[in-house]
Amino acid sequence: MKESDLEKLKYPIGQFECPSPVTKKDINNWITTLEHFPIKFEALVKHLTKEQLDTPYRPGGWTVRQTVHHVSDSHHHSYTRFKWALTEDKPLIKAYDEKLWAELEDSKTDPIQMSLEHIKAIHYKLVNLLKKLSDDDLNKGFIHPETNSEVQLSYNIGNYAWHSNHHYAHIENVLKENGWL
Repeated sequence: MKESDLEKLKYPIGQFECPSPVTKKDINNWITTLEHFPIKFEALVKHLTKEQLDTPYRPGGWTVRQTVHHVSDSHHHSYTRFKWALTEDKPLIKAYDEKLWAELEDSKTDPIQMSLEHIKAIHYKLVNLLKKLSDDDLNKGFIHPETNSEVQLSYNIGNYAWHSNHHYAHIENVLKENGWL
């Protein structure tokens, strides 16, 4: 497989590019994406068979099941990071090794319904929180230990809207490729 083909499989919608400056319209569009994502995501995956769930979305990549569980784990972390940034002054957040989390037995074998329900709950809480943020809140941030740089909440909203669409596209593409959609 050519490197460009693998890159397209890894980033089917491209990498996140944050506009500068981030506008209120950007924020509202991203929040709308986050609000609608759980139902859209569930509709994509809820009827898949065990074989389909255990199919990787690319060579050497996670299975559909691992991807669903990853979205749940990742968005849970994101929600916590928003809360830290809103209640502390530029907190140093705790990173986690998402690749190792995806290799845990629960990510590899558990039913996806628990993660789909969690995504619905965490997005409900996250969207409710995000809709109430002031401009000052949007300029708050946290320090990510892997880059030792500040991540503003306005950026993080866009990043997680992108993250939602990114993994949706992974799964949608493997379903199309196999004639399952």
